[in-house]
Amino acid sequence: MKPAPLDWSRLRPLPLEARQSLTRLEDILVEPADDPPAVPDAVSEQVRDCARRIREARRQGAGVLVIYGAHLIKNGGQLLLVRLLDHGWATHLATNGAGTIHDWEFAFLGRSTESVRANVATGTFGTWDETGRYLHLALLLGGVRGEGYGEALGRFIYRDGTTVPSADDVERALVANPSDPLAPARADLLAALRQFPISPGPLMLLHRWRNASVLANAFRHEVPLTVHPGIGYDIIATHPMFNGAVIGRAATVDFRRFAATVDTLDGGVVLSIGSAIMGPQVFEKALSCVNHLRVQAGRPIVQGHAITVVDLQDGGRWDWTAGEPPRDNPAYYLRFCKSYSRMGGRMTYVQCDNIAFLHHLHRELTA
Repeated sequence: MKPAPLDWSRLRPLPLEARQSLTRLEDILVEPADDPPAVPDAVSEQVRDCARRIREARRQGAGVLVIYGAHLIKNGGQLLLVRLLDHGWATHLATNGAGTIHDWEFAFLGRSTESVRANVATGTFGTWDETGRYLHLALLLGGVRGEGYGEALGRFIYRDGTTVPSADDVERALVANPSDPLAPARADLLAALRQFPISPGPLMLLHRWRNASVLANAFRHEVPLTVHPGIGYDIIATHPMFNGAVIGRAATVDFRRFAATVDTLDGGVVLSIGSAIMGPQVFEKALSCVNHLRVQAGRPIVQGHAITVVDLQDGGRWDWTAGEPPRDNPAYYLRFCKSYSRMGGRMTYVQCDNIAFLHHLHRELTA
């Protein structure tokens, strides 16, 4: 017999304040005006080349797509990304689900990160009420506005909360137009309002550290910040409100928005910082969709773009400017190098700490 799915309603999340968080924003936040750490001369040259290409892309009106992993936020790189937005150097940011969870927890509580080893053993890893509840609520409400993950959560942080409609109002809108494209989002919101203790009306939730939130600042600048999560990847999946349809709906909007920016990359720049799987996987599918539509319309495919990939690993000790390694070489299986090397344009791999690279890039762009 097949086992029955686990009953998520039996999960009992704990107050976020009770968690032993491993990092405090005040301890890790990198100040862009400070001197960046020393890096090898070869990395400095790669930073200068990347900055030159970004300047040229912006002069031409081409896109600059910055893809980053969660460790950039966990390690305090928020303000470095915010400065890219402030100066107009980035036209699009993209991250995974964990990148937004740390962003939100820092903005709300000023603390984030927990011991995976210790908390999985006690069944408490990720089962923190506010994180799961408010992220789902932001996505539920964003869904009935047709928003993606990044915009919905960025709005929630920037505006210190939201307004919750009554279940009756949502039900009336759903019944009045059941074939509306937003009807599935209304149905999910209605189910949540009926099942969980969510009061209608204004919901004020102060985000005391929102100035350091990349999500909030992207919303403020009206720059797309798209989120590309997986089902079961993130700690919000350990909350009773977990709803894969809500997450998938928001991520679908964001993937299409991501692809729209890929369509602006002729002569543009892709900067992938510490995104070993999500970045290359999402980018290659989006680029294929864009090229498909261009070929169908008789237009040339995306070209002239530069891709800079930054990670601490040694790149498999392979010279990626020399092409792709053979299948019997371990470097062949480094997704964050191999996939990007297949995406046309010019790919450069930089072995460097993510924060250090971005800090030097900020210094170079603002010099």
